[in-house]
Amino acid sequence: MKRKYEVSELIFKIVSYVFLTIFALMCLYPLIYALSSAFSSQAAVNNSQVVLWPVLGDASSGYYFGLSLKAFEYVAVDQGNTFWIAYANTLFMCGIGTVWCMIYSILGAYALSKKRLLGRHGFNFFLVFTMWFSAGIVPQMLNYEATGNFFASIAGSSYYDIDLKWLVIIAMGMNATNIILLRNSFEGVPSEIEEAARIDGATEMQVLMNVYIPMSKATIATVALFFGISRWNGYFWAMRMMPNQRFSWPVQVYIRNFIDSYSGLIKEVLEGNEWEYSIKTIRPGYEHTDVSVMSVVYTMVICAVIPILCIYPFIQKYFAKGVNMGGVKE
Repeated sequence: MKRKYEVSELIFKIVSYVFLTIFALMCLYPLIYALSSAFSSQAAVNNSQVVLWPVLGDASSGYYFGLSLKAFEYVAVDQGNTFWIAYANTLFMCGIGTVWCMIYSILGAYALSKKRLLGRHGFNFFLVFTMWFSAGIVPQMLNYEATGNFFASIAGSSYYDIDLKWLVIIAMGMNATNIILLRNSFEGVPSEIEEAARIDGATEMQVLMNVYIPMSKATIATVALFFGISRWNGYFWAMRMMPNQRFSWPVQVYIRNFIDSYSGLIKEVLEGNEWEYSIKTIRPGYEHTDVSVMSVVYTMVICAVIPILCIYPFIQKYFAKGVNMGGVKE
């Protein structure tokens, strides 16, 4: 028999559902708008006619619902393949970088979870201390440059002659929060299971691989998701560390540079009192000169978020469980 809700409970539920629905729509609308603008015509995008769905036409013929694939065609047949080179760089840096981060994060968290570790409390304190106080952007940049110069000295070349993708992968792998989540998850594994494995002759690495990692899959999947998303969306340090290596840029840096170029074009257009602008401003002689620059930008954004949208549903089931297991310590 269902319990009858009181008036206050019913009002609270209604307000909660309305608020959550509005919040969800606010989060979803930017993606819907980007997708609609990517499929809309140049005139519709430039004249701000796109609101919720793709729009075609112009002021003379009227605006109507429809799909235009010109922006996607522009990105697909990108001359020089610079966008897809950046896309491949992002896949490489995200994949290798996530694996690198997970390897030493798991090893570090496993060591910090052991009470027999000499100086364990000191190591844990300094790990947490980095979350409270940060040296700042300038010292961090100097640290990265020093790391890059060290790699360059090993290779017998200068800083800008080495492939700086590896510097981004190696130097930007530390995250104290994720290590703490893994450490707390490992501390929650019953010690009796480890003792049973050691009685059977398991080594330290076998205990880690066959006991701790299988019993902490939810937290490991969650931390891997954190690392992967940060690697995929990161652009600031990659932009600062490899400003001249265009063919090593990740896709986010490429899109940012494209938007910066586009912003400069808008300023020139407005100063010249010319309101019609298209992709021909950036690439003269392109076959489709009626492609909006904004449509191209939104198309690149959509292409950039597709992998995350495909991967996230498979890891979502581990998300809440992994954070709870790693974030709460009894």
